[in-house]
Amino acid sequence: MSFTQYKQARTRLQRSELAVPGSNPGMFEKAATCNADYIFLDCEDAVIPDDKPQARKNIIQALNEIDWRGKTMSVRINGLDTHYMYRDVVDIVEQAGHKLDTILIPKVGTPSDVYVVDCLLTQIEEAKGIKDPIGIECLIETALGGANVMAIAQSSKRLEALHFGVADYAASMRARTVNIGGLNPDYNCEGALGDQWHAALVNMATACRAFGLRAIDGPFGDFKDPEGYKAAARRVAVLGYEGKWAIHPSQIDLANEIMSPLEKEVDRAKRVLVALEEAAKAGKGAAQLDGKMIDAASERMARNVVKQAEIIAAKNK
Repeated sequence: MSFTQYKQARTRLQRSELAVPGSNPGMFEKAATCNADYIFLDCEDAVIPDDKPQARKNIIQALNEIDWRGKTMSVRINGLDTHYMYRDVVDIVEQAGHKLDTILIPKVGTPSDVYVVDCLLTQIEEAKGIKDPIGIECLIETALGGANVMAIAQSSKRLEALHFGVADYAASMRARTVNIGGLNPDYNCEGALGDQWHAALVNMATACRAFGLRAIDGPFGDFKDPEGYKAAARRVAVLGYEGKWAIHPSQIDLANEIMSPLEKEVDRAKRVLVALEEAAKAGKGAAQLDGKMIDAASERMARNVVKQAEIIAAKNK
């Protein structure tokens, strides 16, 4: 292990993240009762320009008045290239910041984008006496953001997670797509359908794990294709992603299922820890389990699985 290590971001269960347009308050109560771990109320792409001021007011009222039943609450503000952003941060945090867990910044391109929001949050929290610091999450959804993802991951002590926004990323890259978050059949390797987003996903996951952040995958556009959604979720889960967006309530349980460790995985992880503990008592640094060698790296992987299972179990209670 390097002598240089980065503090892990605050632990939050984020298997499923439901996107809820701020301009549609009729969806708020239903969202509050759903099974999503995380909800972001949207000021940005899901809201047309004429509706943005009212959406902001709807979000403030919803944060203050609705019982969100222990869910982690986030707001996606408008981009820094718009005149809506500063009012999103100032109005929402001043009037409902004590009910807000994180701010989601869209289309982050450089560390300075995060710095601006961090500065505003710090001043508002001090002025309003908000004791629990509001976290920051960033959407990596442009070529510029992808190019700067390592620097963005180190941009603020408030930073908790990076999200991969595949739709805008595809547009920024001028990539040919057939469905938001889906695969283009023209992208193949020796006849096998490949994932055209693999390099970007790995790069972002690496940035997250290097600097202590959570890695979250964005939307899958065809909510009538549950198998396609699950396939997309499995691809990122094996890369180390902790969660995935749901743009429709039908996708919530799918995300929770795929992003939760299987019972057999949890059982094996616990047996790994027991086997290595017994090996250590015998003065050995490695052991065998089910005919396979396990060592300190196995222990670290096993502890990750067990910890996640414990967090899920606590939520279910």
